[in-house]
Amino acid sequence: MSLAGVSCLVTGAGGFLGQRIVCLLLEEEEAPAEIRLLDKAFSAEALGRFDKFKGKTELKILEGDIRDVTFLHRACQGVSLVIHTASLIDTLGLIEKKLLWEVNVTGTQLLLEACIRCNVQHFIYTSTIEVTGPNCKGDPIFNGDEDTAYESTSKFPYAQSKRLAEDAVLKADGQVLKDGGTLMTCALRSMYIFGEGCPFLQGHLDKCLLNKNIYLRFSRKEALVNPVYVGNIAWAHVQAAKALRAPHRAKHVRGKFYYISDDTPHMSYADLNYELTKELGFGIEPRLPMPLTMLYYFSLLLEMLSFLLRPFVRYVPSTNRHLVTLLNTPFTFSYRKAQQDFGYVPRYTWEEAKQGTGEWLASVIPQRRLILQSSTA
Repeated sequence: MSLAGVSCLVTGAGGFLGQRIVCLLLEEEEAPAEIRLLDKAFSAEALGRFDKFKGKTELKILEGDIRDVTFLHRACQGVSLVIHTASLIDTLGLIEKKLLWEVNVTGTQLLLEACIRCNVQHFIYTSTIEVTGPNCKGDPIFNGDEDTAYESTSKFPYAQSKRLAEDAVLKADGQVLKDGGTLMTCALRSMYIFGEGCPFLQGHLDKCLLNKNIYLRFSRKEALVNPVYVGNIAWAHVQAAKALRAPHRAKHVRGKFYYISDDTPHMSYADLNYELTKELGFGIEPRLPMPLTMLYYFSLLLEMLSFLLRPFVRYVPSTNRHLVTLLNTPFTFSYRKAQQDFGYVPRYTWEEAKQGTGEWLASVIPQRRLILQSSTA
């Protein structure tokens, strides 16, 4: 099933993942007739990137707020497919919980309501591995799948907001549209996403440059995870969109969530940074700054300090127990179910992902050095 003739709305289209999804849609041999790009703002770089692929597909830029009901109704009018990637990501607690909820939870609910009013038939939600865990006990998962039983107990606001949004999307499957049709939904739980333009990789690179080209060791070597390349998670969205339009596949996919990984070797988060840049002469610290248990209780002390200072000043610690657990728990998942149900197979090999990401990092290093030098001068 192709996407020819489809009118598609991509939320978060100006972001790291959203841009890649749009580019893959535009590369399709039978591309959608129209793609509406929704985000709060678009960089000149992102708009230039879309122009390169334009072809026969009509592109419509929609700048606005995911919490604006009128704006969402206008964006969804005449659309048959929505890919919802727009989200606030926060692993440190930098964003106020109220804002996180308004965008991630309420924004998703409002978008679903607009879809029902505007007769949108297909809805794909970008979820996250953090919906599953790791839990506060740090229970590991090795090569898990959608049937793996796990006690998810995270009370961290970001994980909670994504879980509630995903629940709303999956519960909306089967809702009757205004014209009598049926809404079909699914959610893709992505592993940690890396690749060209990844803001987290750039943040770690900055710290590395300030540390004389040595990456900080923030996760144990044995805390194996399986990050996914941005091109592959974007490709999974395209494949899921095609599946929802094909009746024989849609019956297996609708109302379900899927873990999306690829063939990236299992390694710790810290070692991924090193692996992508070791050929550029970068190193990595051999061990954590302190034993893991001590690091956990040090994070607890910082959280307590933050709580005590709250009446006077907003202090956000540089680490917290949730982050220490997240970065130091083995947590790997298979993409078997996505392959079986909607034919997802990674489009890019690990070698291609590593080369593309490494070249991007090499290209930004001179600029990052200058920016860091001027900011510390």
